[in-house]
Amino acid sequence: MEHAGKHALVTGGGTGIGAGIAIALAKAGANVTITGRRADKLAEVVATSDRLHALVMDVDEEASVRDGIAAAAKERGPIQICVANAGIAEGGPFAKTTLAQWRKTMTTNLDGVFLTFQAAMETLEDATPARMIVISSIAGVRGLKNAIPYTVTKHGVIGLIRGLSEEYMRRPITFNALCPGYVDTDIVRAQIPGVMKKFGVDEQGALDVFAKGNRHQKLLEVDEITAGAMWLCSDGARGVNGQTIQISGGQV
Repeated sequence: MEHAGKHALVTGGGTGIGAGIAIALAKAGANVTITGRRADKLAEVVATSDRLHALVMDVDEEASVRDGIAAAAKERGPIQICVANAGIAEGGPFAKTTLAQWRKTMTTNLDGVFLTFQAAMETLEDATPARMIVISSIAGVRGLKNAIPYTVTKHGVIGLIRGLSEEYMRRPITFNALCPGYVDTDIVRAQIPGVMKKFGVDEQGALDVFAKGNRHQKLLEVDEITAGAMWLCSDGARGVNGQTIQISGGQV
């Protein structure tokens, strides 16, 4: 129960990696606010533990983020663990990417993290220990073709945590990024039909295409990313700051 009495916040906590991290934090004793746009998905996760609390919040909307996080902190205390996980992944050729698509990805994946971290940090006193974690991607440490806006945002959040780690170096707060490869989540599975059509393969063949994007040629499981987040939240990781932790089955 290492995190007993702490308040954690996980954006995009209704599915996939966010849900996995939120449930693990609740099992470790934290009161966890999970956010997302879909109340039904949040409700499914909240039903698994009395320490989980749903907050319908859209990281694309500044007022939604600031008001929602302030209300959660008022009810459950300062946010000592913040996991900025909410994001979108849309692909396509660079030449056919519209400005609207570009801006949508920037707003969700980059502006959303900025707003989440800033609002969460406003709940903290200077002496309060805290952990700020962003879920980036292997796209944040190398380029992915046909996913330029996504790649740019995942590089951007790494720049954000590096800058914040320097600016707040003398406070008991750390900023780190997890950079997963391809994980077996709804985001990946939603792209299966497109991959099946593009490569002329069945569903398993499409999954194999994603698996080949990881160095060990296997799809990662959510618990592998969860374990990395739990380590970064631990007291033993208090000296880990401004780092990018790659979880991709090998060197990227």
